[in-house]
Amino acid sequence: MTSISGLKARQAAKVREIGEALVAAGHDNLDDQAAALGLSRSTTWTIIRGTHKSSGLSAATLNRMLSAPDLHTLVRRKVLEYIAEKSAGRYGSPQNCLQRFNQRLAGEGIPQSQRAVMNFHGVLILSVVMVGLTVFFLAA
Repeated sequence: MTSISGLKARQAAKVREIGEALVAAGHDNLDDQAAALGLSRSTTWTIIRGTHKSSGLSAATLNRMLSAPDLHTLVRRKVLEYIAEKSAGRYGSPQNCLQRFNQRLAGEGIPQSQRAVMNFHGVLILSVVMVGLTVFFLAA
């Protein structure tokens, strides 16, 4: 069994990867990075440093990032990877927190044209379609 500190370290590393993807996409200063993510400078700084709160990035923050019109494909991919891993419980969140996270992610921020939610045999399926990439999130 992996320790909670190990899971949180994995989560912080994945959040830092978002910052690294921003730099790789040419956003090398905080103002550009904040604009690209659609977030405030202070939230962006916390993400870049990978020192976000121990529960990780909130659904609202992730929705704002995914809704940013100029979000580079590489950065979007890292955000979607983070969401998939968090939704799968890879960062040690309790099941009730994961369910709440998935519900909030499905209901906020992602434009209707880029989202389809359906119920399939009692499992909520959220399909996010962006820049030719379709990602499915499952929530019990």
